[in-house]
Amino acid sequence: MQSIFRGRHFINLEDFNKEEVDTMLEVSFDLKKKFAMGVPTPYLLHQSMFLMFFEQSTRTRNSMEAGFAQLGGHAGFLDSSSMQIAHGESAKDTAIILSRFGHAIACRYCNWGYGNKYLTEMAQWSTVPIMNLQCDLYHPFQALADLMTMKEKIGDLKRVKVSIIWAYAESHKKPISVPLSQVLLFPRYGMDVCLAHPKGWELPDWVIEQAKANAARYGGTVTVTNNEEEAYENAHIVIPKNWGSWVNDQTGASIAGATKVVDDKLMAQKSWKCTEAKMATADKDVMYMHALPADRNNEVEDSVIDGPHSIVYDEAENRLHTAKAVMTLLMGGR
Repeated sequence: MQSIFRGRHFINLEDFNKEEVDTMLEVSFDLKKKFAMGVPTPYLLHQSMFLMFFEQSTRTRNSMEAGFAQLGGHAGFLDSSSMQIAHGESAKDTAIILSRFGHAIACRYCNWGYGNKYLTEMAQWSTVPIMNLQCDLYHPFQALADLMTMKEKIGDLKRVKVSIIWAYAESHKKPISVPLSQVLLFPRYGMDVCLAHPKGWELPDWVIEQAKANAARYGGTVTVTNNEEEAYENAHIVIPKNWGSWVNDQTGASIAGATKVVDDKLMAQKSWKCTEAKMATADKDVMYMHALPADRNNEVEDSVIDGPHSIVYDEAENRLHTAKAVMTLLMGGR
């Protein structure tokens, strides 16, 4: 077990080796067990952290706030529109000052071309851990919770087929950070990863190259296809979720963040929807996952997300336990 985490930043899971990710999982399972038993876990007593949000949140904000309270600390919610950021204060100045006030800073900033750069700049100047609550490239907390959920449902993940599938949605042009983080992480556990999407919704080339390198090292595989049927066929886990065509098309980008984009190119892909008929072609015990919120009846049929194959609520709950594990390791320990 790797045990040296204190003071490190949590921006991309690729910054942590597999043994370190294994430690995060072990601590997550321990904290989940203690939470179920009602055993107090005051590991970060009297500490404070700041949660900066440039976008809306349900699971991320509340898993962090509730989780940090359960660890004995206090998390202050900061809406960036009500901070001096709105008047042009730099990432450097914000990071230096907030790190003098408390013990960690967590930030969600998904605006394409800005989010990861902002977090990286904060990490250069902060004297406390910077935690990525989702940026335009990565969502490490979600990927870690997904991995935990798979481990508790299946155990050994080697040669398990997991399909990350683009799905149609109209709510807004979503970040690529969830599928990007998943396709990098899952091959490190020997999984057979199938990434399926229509032409035009590709992930960056460097992501696929790194994912395949991870697969080669740990005994998994990575397949990229434009064939939705191939992704569902005999899959053990399916993750049909929308993401924007950011790599190829900047439509919808704005200073305030991504806007809703429903154009002819998107409308032409309405058939990319998770249905019971498609689920029937997967493994008989296939599990349906989604980071939530799902665009119901666009991304997925209600009968699937509310059906016996869905594990989305267990997946969502694990956001709490993995968040607590990361905070405990980075802010406590040694």
